[in-house]
Amino acid sequence: MTISDLMLRLENVSLAHVIPFLCIGVVLLYLARTPAHHAIKSLGRVMHNALRLMARSTLLAEKKVTMRNREVLFSSGLESAERIIEREFQRVDAVIKRDLSNFPVLQRSMADQLARVEEDYHKSAELPPPSPVWIRAIEAVAKIPSDSDSSVANILAEIHKTTEHQFKHTMEEFRKVSAERHGVLNRMMPAWRKLNQTLDNMGKKFNRLQERSRIIDTRMTEYEEIRARTDKAERSLTSSSLTQFFISAFVLLIAVGGAIINFNLIALPMSEMVGGGSYIGNFKTANVAALVIILVEVAMGFYLMESLRITHLFPIIGQMDDRMRHRMIWISFTILLVLALIESSLAFMRDHIAGEIQALRQSLSGSEVETTANSWIPMVGQMTMGFILPFALTFVAIPLESFVHSTRTVLGVIVSMALRGLAFLLRLVGNIIHYLGELTVNLYDCIIFPTLYVENKIRMRRREKAADGVEPATVDVGVAVEEETR
Repeated sequence: MTISDLMLRLENVSLAHVIPFLCIGVVLLYLARTPAHHAIKSLGRVMHNALRLMARSTLLAEKKVTMRNREVLFSSGLESAERIIEREFQRVDAVIKRDLSNFPVLQRSMADQLARVEEDYHKSAELPPPSPVWIRAIEAVAKIPSDSDSSVANILAEIHKTTEHQFKHTMEEFRKVSAERHGVLNRMMPAWRKLNQTLDNMGKKFNRLQERSRIIDTRMTEYEEIRARTDKAERSLTSSSLTQFFISAFVLLIAVGGAIINFNLIALPMSEMVGGGSYIGNFKTANVAALVIILVEVAMGFYLMESLRITHLFPIIGQMDDRMRHRMIWISFTILLVLALIESSLAFMRDHIAGEIQALRQSLSGSEVETTANSWIPMVGQMTMGFILPFALTFVAIPLESFVHSTRTVLGVIVSMALRGLAFLLRLVGNIIHYLGELTVNLYDCIIFPTLYVENKIRMRRREKAADGVEPATVDVGVAVEEETR
């Protein structure tokens, strides 16, 4: 039966045949009104309560996830703060050992320099002035009258000459002693400058130590806030985790780009080593071999970083004794160096292989084979990239560790927000279903409104009749009560 036939039959059906069925249906719906209302309300109530319970369970799960995320956040924050504080104490210890361990020697040197300066200072003391006794003798002789006596005049002249000679000799001695004193002062200047420089160096060292102590105080304050699990510490740790997540993700994307370049650099030469026509499943063996080499380089980089105790992805490596750990460092570095040399040699072969493939394609196409001049510049660049990229991929372990630790916090925040949104959605759907049930009840009554209208009319008549029969009695009773009260 097609749709057109069905429409023709519906047009042939008259309205007189439909109205009795509609009336019977309305009456039947009216008779089933009460149980239908109960069923609709019960179904809406059941679904509403079920969704509310689901929302409540989701909120409980969200609280547990939030608490778990808080525990993980503070645990990682404590570990990071302890590591930073430990590093600061190691730096302070290094400063003390390097700069202050020779303090007794420095103190002895300063004491010797001070003793030398003091000795030179005493040597450079100014000479006392000459005794004025001979001056008084000269004054007494000068008072002797000459009385034009030539002998007395000669004696006075000789005394004058002797006095002048003695004065010159005394001045020369004074100048000589002053020169020696200035020489002592000049020799004292280097010792004084060295002492001043030593004191300045000691002041700088103590200033660096004070800066480290202030940094340690700041870190200890942060550590105490994390131990106290304050809201400020939680916000700071969350912000730090989000920052580390995005930064480490960006660095990992850069590392993936470097790995892709490294793969394309050695994939073509690997076909000469493992065969270009062999496949492992749907993948070329050369591509799989190149990928394995890159992954082995990354693994060796992880082992090297773990052995150097830069990262802490594998605690068992960090727990090794120093002798075994040093062996691990040299083994991983040797393997990494060999792989870098292999990649450099493969990069050297890449230009030759690409040229041979191009010549083969030209010969197969029947065109004249063009000889291109090989330049050493791209060859050296490819060899350098092949040697450097494995060591560059070694440092992927650092952003990877930061990414792993920050991902726990970020995933916890995302799951908590998703659960909170799901609880809100469940509550919203439950309320919508509850009001949809009430709307269905009202629509049900709208369908059977003729019968409800008749029912309301009958009830109103019954109430009017009941009111007409009761009012006189009530009036008589009221009058009787008033008369009794009077």
